[in-house]
Amino acid sequence: MFRIALLLCLPLLAPLALSQDEDILHPEEAYRYAVADTGGALEIDWVVEDGYYLYRSKMSYTSGSESIVLGDYELPEGQHHEDEFFGVQPVYRNRFYVSIPYTVVGDAPESVDLIIKSQGCADIGLCYPPQTWTESVQLIARNDSAPKIDLGTSFGSFGGVNGDFLPVDEAFQPILTAIDGNNIEIAIRVTDGYYLYKDKITASLQSDVARAGLLELPDGEIKTDQYFGRMEVYHEDVFGKLSIARATPEAMDFDVEVKYQGCADGGICYPPVTRVLSVSVPEATAVSALSAVDATKTPGAPVSEQGRLAQVITTSAMGSVIATFFGLGLLLAFTPCVLPMVPILSGIIAGEGDNISSARGFWLAFSYVMGMALVYTAAGVAAAAAGLQLQAMFNQPWVLIGFSSLFVVLALSMFGLFDLQMPSSIQTRMANASGKQKSGTAIGAFVMGALSSLVVTACVAPALIATLTVMAQTGDMLRGGTALFAMSLGMGAPLLLVGAAQGKYLPKAGAWMVAVKSAFGFMMLGMGVWMMSRILPGEITLALYGILIFMAGVFLGGLTTLTTESLGIQKLGKGFGLLAIIYGAVLLVGSLAGSNSMLRPLAALNTGGGSAVVAEHRGLEFQRIKTSGDLDAALVQASASGKSAMLDFYADWCVSCIEMEEYTFTDGGVQDALANTILLQADVTANDEEDQELLKRFGVFGPPTIIFFGDDGLQRHGYEVVGYMKAKDFAEHVRMATGNNAGQSSNLAAKLTAKN
Repeated sequence: MFRIALLLCLPLLAPLALSQDEDILHPEEAYRYAVADTGGALEIDWVVEDGYYLYRSKMSYTSGSESIVLGDYELPEGQHHEDEFFGVQPVYRNRFYVSIPYTVVGDAPESVDLIIKSQGCADIGLCYPPQTWTESVQLIARNDSAPKIDLGTSFGSFGGVNGDFLPVDEAFQPILTAIDGNNIEIAIRVTDGYYLYKDKITASLQSDVARAGLLELPDGEIKTDQYFGRMEVYHEDVFGKLSIARATPEAMDFDVEVKYQGCADGGICYPPVTRVLSVSVPEATAVSALSAVDATKTPGAPVSEQGRLAQVITTSAMGSVIATFFGLGLLLAFTPCVLPMVPILSGIIAGEGDNISSARGFWLAFSYVMGMALVYTAAGVAAAAAGLQLQAMFNQPWVLIGFSSLFVVLALSMFGLFDLQMPSSIQTRMANASGKQKSGTAIGAFVMGALSSLVVTACVAPALIATLTVMAQTGDMLRGGTALFAMSLGMGAPLLLVGAAQGKYLPKAGAWMVAVKSAFGFMMLGMGVWMMSRILPGEITLALYGILIFMAGVFLGGLTTLTTESLGIQKLGKGFGLLAIIYGAVLLVGSLAGSNSMLRPLAALNTGGGSAVVAEHRGLEFQRIKTSGDLDAALVQASASGKSAMLDFYADWCVSCIEMEEYTFTDGGVQDALANTILLQADVTANDEEDQELLKRFGVFGPPTIIFFGDDGLQRHGYEVVGYMKAKDFAEHVRMATGNNAGQSSNLAAKLTAKN
């Protein structure tokens, strides 16, 4: 009863309060609004003074003209507030907008009376009585041919300014111009007597093949605005720059969404304006692309390793580029993707016979390395230029089968079944042309090096991604190709030492030579199984490895009978051979039980109960996605749950992907770091159109590539992981990547829900 009595007495108490406290505003001062007709809707821009609020449930709008029928309008959600007068209510503070669609019945009038009802309170405890204001609004439909229209946008019916004002598209005119291949100038012409708010100007790119950076705007002038307080504004034409990064350098057209808001010095403020403009962008260059890549980074975010290397390629001297990428190639030489080249080269040198010098071994190794480097570089340049996924192309089943068959043929040659060499007629011509002997073998080494470059394509690394990115985004094939060639030479440098050492230390003749060639034969067969493991089931691959190791044990002498006269080396060979036979048999048993692990082949067996069961899964459980739509839906769900997300690009033929599955994702520290993260995985083994579209969306050149998203659903630029990463380092990286997204307040779930 007390509250009801207080409300009834408020009209009498308000004047008394005002006389005692001059800081309390009249309702027309505390709540101001501007009304404008956009041609199909009435836009109301409300400004609520600090310390005051309006009740959402007390607000309504009606038309004062029978020929103007207002449609259904939606009020903003507002903020939850609890006071002593009405309890918990949604209220409006500061600034908000209301859009009211309308239809014209019969002849359109020149203006319409909009009846506005509202009620609000002050934080000090004063609640105003309900207010009813009538605003006369000039309609655009009756004045579309006139150069000027009377918007009738006075702030309330209490002392507003009426007059002739320009339509918003005449007061402010946006213009887009391409500066270069990766930068767009966004200019807005401002008519004399009008001004734009700096913080209301934004620009975004509507494209799936490129992303935009932050809009760079000049400093404005400070204005104390009667509606928004102290603001930075532009009274003259404003010119901003928008940088974009894209996957391909060719010329293309973009649609840019520009948003802005301004006012007239005469006293009106226009509603926010959104315009979509098109611009034709020329071919990108190295300099423009680098600035664009820098501009698209989230402020405060780290620069990924491939991003730093891309900067080295585009900004450093050529000598520094060559030295940097040669060193990176040396590091890559000891990864599982490059190490298989050692037995291939060793087999070639061993096939030379028993009279090979260090110089000859070095020459063969050099031919092999040059074949690998030239073809690897050419393949990378072609991939960047054409936007191809060569990693997937070189891992097609028919390519793997053909390459594995070649290894089998080479292995049979090592076992002495036949001599693999070029026809004598060709060798003679080669020798006569070059004046050197056995040039045909050098050509063969070059060809084998070229074929071996396919092995390296099974893995991606930050250095490779950096070079491909620079070539794709800038079109600078010279710098990118030079970096790629230097990296290839670095990967092959240790092979030169292998060639020279083998030429010097390789046994010259006798049983040792046969044993060495047999060892290389088994290495070749192992390479064939390794290549086929990308398309064969894990159990079959394990069985093939078991058979190979079993037979290697037999060759070592594991089943031979020793005598008292046997040499120590024979006894040692029998011991290792017997161990190989036992291990090979264990692998065979494990494969029959359904295992696919060489380290734990019997993990699939329940030794206690004697029955076979599936081993407990120790890795991460991923949610598989296929398309961009699947990804967006998953990100919306993660954002709604307040969780971050991780997207893992995976393929069955990706060696480093298997390493991540086996050694990184099974680590307890990694799993703890990802406890509050939705795990998404895109299997791009098939490399079909949907896979390529998803790869293109993020500019991914191949797996393994991991992308992180914050709990707001936005990508965490700079935190991408390319290639294999150890568990400890990956766990720390995850903690940084899934942290708070400072400066990113947009919520993806809300945006996509509204869009759909």
